[in-house]
Amino acid sequence: MSIARVFLLMLFVVVGFTACYYDKEELLYGAPAPCTDTTGTISYAAKVVPLLQSSCYGCHSGGSPSGGQAMGTHSADRAMALNGKLLGVISHANGFSPMPKGGSKLSNCNIAVVRKWIEAGAPNN
Repeated sequence: MSIARVFLLMLFVVVGFTACYYDKEELLYGAPAPCTDTTGTISYAAKVVPLLQSSCYGCHSGGSPSGGQAMGTHSADRAMALNGKLLGVISHANGFSPMPKGGSKLSNCNIAVVRKWIEAGAPNN
């Protein structure tokens, strides 16, 4: 066999193997942990407030909240939840400004926690 044929054979083998390569996220990083925070009743004080504190209150509280949208009290958070705005912005739904602005989207599990709290009527519990 000539050197050119050996080179072409090697090239086809390398290209053939790399063309079939694929990543399965679950195999590389493990399956995502199941969302256990949505079982039972969602507590506003224990589950929702910590999520909102870490992702929302920094910009949406105080004397001049960003976008004129004040948060940080149950009544303000509940009003935003019940009018659909809270879930729309954190889930990056069409027609809503994705929040947190300039930050990563909340995890699907955290969004599910907020959704379940809203579906329960956004109680102050």
